[in-house]
Amino acid sequence: MKIVYKKVLSDTKEARIVELRFESSTIASSVEPGQFILLMASACGERVPLTVVDSDPKKGILTIIFQEIGYSTKLLGSLETGDLLYSVVGPLGHATPIENYGKILIVGGGVGIAEILPIVRAFKEGGNHITTILGAKTKDHMILQDEIGQYSDELILTTDDGGLGEKGFVSGPLAKILEKDSDFGLVYCVGPVPMMKVVSNVTKPYNIKTIVCLNAIMLDGTGMCGSCRLTEDGKIKFCCVDGPDFDGHLVDFDELMQRQKRFLKEEAQALRKLHECKLKAQIKE
Repeated sequence: MKIVYKKVLSDTKEARIVELRFESSTIASSVEPGQFILLMASACGERVPLTVVDSDPKKGILTIIFQEIGYSTKLLGSLETGDLLYSVVGPLGHATPIENYGKILIVGGGVGIAEILPIVRAFKEGGNHITTILGAKTKDHMILQDEIGQYSDELILTTDDGGLGEKGFVSGPLAKILEKDSDFGLVYCVGPVPMMKVVSNVTKPYNIKTIVCLNAIMLDGTGMCGSCRLTEDGKIKFCCVDGPDFDGHLVDFDELMQRQKRFLKEEAQALRKLHECKLKAQIKE
């Protein structure tokens, strides 16, 4: 599983967003849009769930895009072309059902925009009319707008500061569109959990089927550890084996947001350790 390509898509003071392509012929030949992998950069890192952004079955190459936020993603981001990944497991999760809904609204925010690319491509190839809304903090945080735009009949960009596209959040243009025309067969949304909650609340009064691709914290990816537990329609589900797609109108987002915070202390400790290791390495040099 050798890395064959690396590109930094966004480099801001908060975090870098990195694209990696690596060899994995078995997964590349079977993965479908919406499915993900569990990846370890080294034996010292944790398993990181990442949606497969693209695959080349002929060359046996997978493409992933991630943001360097915690210890394990920073460790992954430190690898370069030619380096080897410690382990990759997949494809995992259920593929997104691709149907002809007629008109579809696809909403992506932050690094979740990367997960939009295979979905918008598949729905467009399925004969749908696609309106896509992408949201980012600033112009420098926006990724893949050109690639996603190729498969979108209409592309709307938003940034928090108004540096690119409309100023504000994705919920603004979404609400305006639905006020004028609510004849959409599906809304598909990927991004930060609070954003997906807001999008689901906007679409609920119109009774439009709304799918959210959830990014609950995972450990083993088999449903045994229970780390990625969530509640949908009052029933316990596991993101790794029941998802990652769920009904946005039935998910208990408040519970999910609380569960996403439970390892913040441990993550901070791991980041401090990583920083100390880097300082020691610099001193030795």
